[in-house]
Amino acid sequence: MLIQNAPLEVSRDVAKMLLEIKAIKLNKSNPFTWASGWKSPIYCDNRKSLSYSDVRTYIKKALCKEIRLHYPNVEVIAGVATAGIPQGALVADEMGLPFVYVRSKPKGHGMENLIEGELNPESKVVVIEDLVSTGGSSLKAVDDIKKMGAEVLGMAAIFTYGFPLAQENFSKANIPLVTLSNYSDMLDIAVKQNYISSQDLSSLSSWRENPSVWSA
Repeated sequence: MLIQNAPLEVSRDVAKMLLEIKAIKLNKSNPFTWASGWKSPIYCDNRKSLSYSDVRTYIKKALCKEIRLHYPNVEVIAGVATAGIPQGALVADEMGLPFVYVRSKPKGHGMENLIEGELNPESKVVVIEDLVSTGGSSLKAVDDIKKMGAEVLGMAAIFTYGFPLAQENFSKANIPLVTLSNYSDMLDIAVKQNYISSQDLSSLSSWRENPSVWSA
């Protein structure tokens, strides 16, 4: 299985923390609009976790644990710009590994680097993301690392929406992904913590299956 979740206890803990610090916001009646034009009942900004030391530490240690379990041969940690950079740097520091990060496009001046840091060919790399939606930008970073001659063992992320399209994209790319938490587990916690009502659950669950046509 290419996409795996962390243990349920971890997933629920992370979801609870992200909801508490409002890194995840839910609004079915007044949905958010993504750059793609999709209407979404959820807004997820995991960068907020960096401002809370207990949340930041929990996420860092949980990512490290999953990386050691699923990618024991890792030699380099790579963050995806921009939100994956601080998370990746924290993980690399905790694991005592080199760190690089991947830009969305080459820097427009100087060395015009696409990958910042020292990445040796044939290095075994794990890529860190804060959030996976369709996987497009994440997998582009994977391709950029491969073009440098390195081997990408897989990816680790804090949260995923669990879109079927992401499953398809990671499967096509043959890149494993492990995530700390996911949309389904988050909804369960959101109901239990009264962020949403049980009546909202069906509509919110259906959004994940076909977000391009979903409406409140």
